[in-house]
Amino acid sequence: MTVQLGMPQPREGAGSAPAAAPPPSRPAGLPAGLMDRYGRRATDMRLSLTDKCNLRCTYCMPAEGLEWLAKQAVMSAEEIVRIVRIGVDMLGVRELRLTGGEPLVRADLLDIISALRQAHPELPISMTTNAVGLDKKAAGLKAAGLSRINVSLDSLHEETFTKLTRRPFLDKVLAGVDAAWAAGLGPVKLNAVLMRGINDAESPSLLAWALDRGYELRFIEQMPLDADHGWTRRNMITAAEIRELLSVDYVLSTDPRDRDGAPAERFEVRRRVPGSDEATGPVLGTVGIIASVTEPFCSDCRRTRITAEGKIMSCLFSREEVDLLGLLREGATDEQLAERWQDAMWIKPKAHGMDHVGLDAPDFVQPDRSMSAIGG
Repeated sequence: MTVQLGMPQPREGAGSAPAAAPPPSRPAGLPAGLMDRYGRRATDMRLSLTDKCNLRCTYCMPAEGLEWLAKQAVMSAEEIVRIVRIGVDMLGVRELRLTGGEPLVRADLLDIISALRQAHPELPISMTTNAVGLDKKAAGLKAAGLSRINVSLDSLHEETFTKLTRRPFLDKVLAGVDAAWAAGLGPVKLNAVLMRGINDAESPSLLAWALDRGYELRFIEQMPLDADHGWTRRNMITAAEIRELLSVDYVLSTDPRDRDGAPAERFEVRRRVPGSDEATGPVLGTVGIIASVTEPFCSDCRRTRITAEGKIMSCLFSREEVDLLGLLREGATDEQLAERWQDAMWIKPKAHGMDHVGLDAPDFVQPDRSMSAIGG
């Protein structure tokens, strides 16, 4: 089904939120760029290379996995390069993150990164990965032009890691993290989702491990983006709880650097004097907390997302998508593709897929896609 230029296409199986009046069309005469109705301009592009993944994380995918997209439905390397070029050269994109699924399972990954780097010598290009197999590919990724790596790592204990990911690959992940650092893909950032009663008690030791090695750890509140739709606010570890867990060993103070639209609130970390509220010694590093649920930062969101099959998602929680790849394959010009992209971002919701903030709102409907199918 082909949608009209700029109009959203609901996904099959999407939630049954009350029908809303269609948003106003994008006014003529706006400056170039990916601006929405609330004055936000998207400059950070998240592009998914695949929906496939070799882990089965409990907060993302069911144990049996998902039905993968057909190969012909996924963007080709040439289509990816063209879409990125339109975003950078015509629409003001200033940073690119390659996501999945798991990007490392894509056979032409090095070719994609090399072509993107050749087209955009100064563009920061990062990648989010589970790091399985990264130890063998890190040097090649750096040589191809990748700037840095984000690695998902929720536990340093093999049993807990296996319980969370349903795969016994902790040693592979740790080898990949070390290889990324050795290859110069820094700063290496680690993403950890804390699950109540499973890995939440590990948070101080995970931070200590990251600080000792110079990695930047970010804790992420679990979001309602699991394929099983089992998320509940009650079971989620909140940002306030994360700060409390870390405060046993550390004193956190707000990082003086400008957040500049970043999803993570950063804190400088110092060792806590036992039995007191005082800090001792120098700053050991930083830790970030991404509190999408309890302390949302939607008012300064600067992200635009493209799924592996070339659909524009203006918000991570959107229940509507706009087809860019279909238009491209129909022979559209760069200008037509840019216009559709602008139209899609103009109707970006205010927050959490709605025009008001609040995952507790009665009209919130969890997106049908899981995180792996969207691209983080």
